[in-house]
Amino acid sequence: MFTSVLMIEKALTSADVEFVTTLHGDEPVRFHVLLQPRGEQADRLLRAIDDLAIGAVEEAVREGETPEGEEARSEGERALEVSLAALRAAGSAADGRLIEDHPLDSLKSLVAEVGADEVIVLTDPHYVEEFFHRDWASRARHKVGVPVLKLFSHSKA
Repeated sequence: MFTSVLMIEKALTSADVEFVTTLHGDEPVRFHVLLQPRGEQADRLLRAIDDLAIGAVEEAVREGETPEGEEARSEGERALEVSLAALRAAGSAADGRLIEDHPLDSLKSLVAEVGADEVIVLTDPHYVEEFFHRDWASRARHKVGVPVLKLFSHSKA
């Protein structure tokens, strides 16, 4: 069985589930999902800049309404449960947790703990972070010791 650590920032859509569960053909995959709840004020600014970069002005304005802190954690827990249920319904073994510490520290620990074969980072595009190679996938490539695949989600958060 192939072991993948899947980093996400929101609930997986059915298209996302199909995408990740078919990456390895017929080989069974066990997913260990890490979900990062919404971040702090600086993350909000970066998300607004990303929205502006693709011309989504209304979305940039609404970033101020995005839940943060405990409310974001509660939404993250629901998104994680939905994602795990969807992966299991697609026939994959799956477990997961919210990221409590720094995302890359959590990722590195989980990769070592489960003996992961790969990391899949599935997020919306984050143009500013990607341009400066500060996105999760770029930074993880230097830290986790296994291949890291960067994929874009099939829907906007």
